[in-house]
Amino acid sequence: MPSDTPKAPMRRANGSAADGPVLLSGGNPQIPKGDGDAPVAAYLDAMPGWKQDVGRRLDALIVRTVPGVRKAVKWNTPLYGTDGKSWFLGFHCFNRYVKVTFFKGMSLDPPPPGESKTPDTRYLDIHENEPLDEALLRRWIEQAAALPGWIP
Repeated sequence: MPSDTPKAPMRRANGSAADGPVLLSGGNPQIPKGDGDAPVAAYLDAMPGWKQDVGRRLDALIVRTVPGVRKAVKWNTPLYGTDGKSWFLGFHCFNRYVKVTFFKGMSLDPPPPGESKTPDTRYLDIHENEPLDEALLRRWIEQAAALPGWIP
């Protein structure tokens, strides 16, 4: 029997009420894990402010660059792969930027600028009002998709 009691609003990491998904500390959307376009679309819809445009641009660029790319959300992060078992790229929201992770980034030419504690991984941090070099991103995506991916 349905309840007439209204549901409590979702809460953001800072404790404020929210109508949509919870934003974790740092502003990353909390999205249930899942495979396919739907969980990634839910993540993109939940990205806050200017980061949503960045996420949509990244997703569209990946889809255009890698026909048949496989998508999933795991660990509150959209992931992209080609072989059904590994991932070549993911991205994540932080307070001041969107971090793009190239899991085999040290093998890219040139490697993305952000260093990692993981030897193979490199990062690209995209900040608000920062121009996005889509030609360079496309080259990195093409190269990353052709490499053996990261297997969690």
